[in-house]
Amino acid sequence: MNRFATVAILALVAGCTTTADPLATSTAAPAAESGPRVSASQAGRNFDTVIRRVAPVARQICQEKAPRANCNYQIYVDERPNQPVNAFQTEDESGRPVIVFTRPLIEDARNADELAFILGHEAAHHIEGHLAATRVNSQLGAVLLGSLAQAYGLSGSGVDTAATVGAEIGSRTFSKGYETEADSLGAEIAWRAGYDPVRGVAFFSRTPDPGDQFLGTHPPNASRQANVRKIASQFQQAQGV
Repeated sequence: MNRFATVAILALVAGCTTTADPLATSTAAPAAESGPRVSASQAGRNFDTVIRRVAPVARQICQEKAPRANCNYQIYVDERPNQPVNAFQTEDESGRPVIVFTRPLIEDARNADELAFILGHEAAHHIEGHLAATRVNSQLGAVLLGSLAQAYGLSGSGVDTAATVGAEIGSRTFSKGYETEADSLGAEIAWRAGYDPVRGVAFFSRTPDPGDQFLGTHPPNASRQANVRKIASQFQQAQGV
């Protein structure tokens, strides 16, 4: 096995390792107040109201911006015990967009604006085609790094490892940009549904800050909050608020 190729691949593996840093102190403008934690029953009522108001807006914007996409969102709650605070977008076998909220996230949200922003953000990933783009980037990364490993004389498991690392690098290459796009469009979805995206993005004031890591999957929390404030300001100016 070529020693240089092995070291290069191990370095790339190390570069893909991410950690959840403590929430960083920022000099950026303060986020909107999140408010006190609400009861589980109130959180459930907030979520139900948000679904009724935001889902139709997300569908309408999806049809406007991605007319060839399946815009019939299906929204689920993961009720399994011991799940983390999380929400994500995926697709079912027919290509229908699926958005999943874990119960802890719903109960952690301090207000309906946070839930509306998160739902808008996940819906935006589908509208922007991020899932498909990530798959393509992952496949390209696997092929490129796997081919490079072969060129340096690796074979068998060495090539497989390189392809796996390449797929990970490919999937992360544009991830921060995708998250920023989803924040921007998610803010628009929440706004058009009658919610305040600036209050919504305050959710990130309570989450670990990923920082500005090389090949990180998400931008720093302060950057995300500043971006949403900028987008919301544009909405307000357009409406003369």
